[in-house]
Amino acid sequence: MKKTETVIPDRKVILSTLWIFVTLNYLYCDVLSLMSAAMLKALLTGEIAGIHMNQVTLLMAGIIMEIFMAMVLLSRILKYIVNRLLNIIAGSIKTLIMIGTLLMGGASYHYWFFATIEIVTTVFIIWYAWTWSTYTMTVHVST
Repeated sequence: MKKTETVIPDRKVILSTLWIFVTLNYLYCDVLSLMSAAMLKALLTGEIAGIHMNQVTLLMAGIIMEIFMAMVLLSRILKYIVNRLLNIIAGSIKTLIMIGTLLMGGASYHYWFFATIEIVTTVFIIWYAWTWSTYTMTVHVST
C-alpha cells in the first residue's frame, strides 16, 4: 500500500506574506499619490482632506503603519494563540482604516483600486487567522 502525505501550508508563512503584500500595496499607492498635482498642492498647504499634517499627525501615521509592517515579522515568530489574535486585530484595524479613508471622499481611481485590494487582503487575513486552529497546524498522513 502506498502512503500519501498531505502537507498543510504553514499559516505563519502565509500570513507574513499577506502582510508583505498589503504593505507594498499601501506604500505604492502612496508613491503614486505623490505624483498627483492635487496631492502635492495639499501637502504644501499642510492639510489633506481636513487633516493637518503636523508632527503629531505624522507620528500617529508612522505608528499605525509600523503595526502593519511589524505583522510581517510577528506573524512568523509569535506562538499560535497570540499570533492568531494579533492578526485578527491588526487586520480589522487596517480594514477599518481603509474603509474610513474611502468614506472621507475625494479618492482617485488609483486609490480606489489599491484600497480595494488592501481591504480584500486584510479581510482575508482576518478570515484566515480566524479559521486557524491547532488542527490546521499538523501534517496528516493517510494510507
